[in-house]
Amino acid sequence: MPIAGAGPDGRSWALLIALAVLWSASFIFIKVAGAEIPAFTLVLVRVALAALVLHAIVLATGRRYPTRPAMLFRYAIMGFINNVVPFVLIVYATARLGAGTASILNATAPIFALVIAHFATADERMTPAKTIGILLGFGGVAALAGPQAAAGLTGDLWAVGAMLVACFFYGLSAIYGRGFAGIDATMSATCQLTASTLLLLPLAVIVDRPWALATPGSAAILSTIALAVLSTAFAYILYYALIARAGATNTILVTLLIPVGGVFLGWTLLGEVLAAGEAAGMLLIGFGLVVVDGRVFSLLRPRRA
Repeated sequence: MPIAGAGPDGRSWALLIALAVLWSASFIFIKVAGAEIPAFTLVLVRVALAALVLHAIVLATGRRYPTRPAMLFRYAIMGFINNVVPFVLIVYATARLGAGTASILNATAPIFALVIAHFATADERMTPAKTIGILLGFGGVAALAGPQAAAGLTGDLWAVGAMLVACFFYGLSAIYGRGFAGIDATMSATCQLTASTLLLLPLAVIVDRPWALATPGSAAILSTIALAVLSTAFAYILYYALIARAGATNTILVTLLIPVGGVFLGWTLLGEVLAAGEAAGMLLIGFGLVVVDGRVFSLLRPRRA
């Protein structure tokens, strides 16, 4: 297995790209489902249905559930910091800032992860390549989102603050997720999403009163199922596998790729126009990830005779 502090290897990059595609697609599913289903109810159904799918996989494959209270408590903490807090804050922030501005702020998650890992771990310290690469990627996200989105950063400061706190929690959860290395990724995803469901249930009941809602249409239902199964259940299996393989700071680079995936999917599936600024932003993000990876530069160094 690769050293966590090193640049991602080929398989890690494949996992990272697959995870970015799944989480990029989630924005399309959320856009369709969110038009008919209130935010907290949608989030609850998302994590609950994903948990059910994963429990079915666990039972079908004969995996053994953890029973130690200390381990179950750790999964509850992971569900709280990785789902409950950021999901609620992102719902609040995105409604006030818009998707473009939110995507810029969402790209700060690797910066938070890098800083937290530097002080909290011994093998994922800051390096010049990681720092420069992440900053280049952040600049690429800003270029991709466009000047109107950047102007939104001076708008609702409470919403900006909420988004930054959410990204801090994403960075924190990536570091905390290192503690599940060596544990089956499917089991970790199952336990985390189960804990998230139990924590989100009272919030959705109090805020949305789901029993009083109208029945959503077929498009919203299918989008919710896809959101739960593809962008949550399977995505979190990849997430835990990637943390174990490539480390927390490499895994959280997915937040730089999500806007790229969103633009690409919008271009290919929805017929949206790919603007020059978006193309330039994607290239800048790609260059930033090349810098983080570092292998291209090692090939350029002169070899000793």
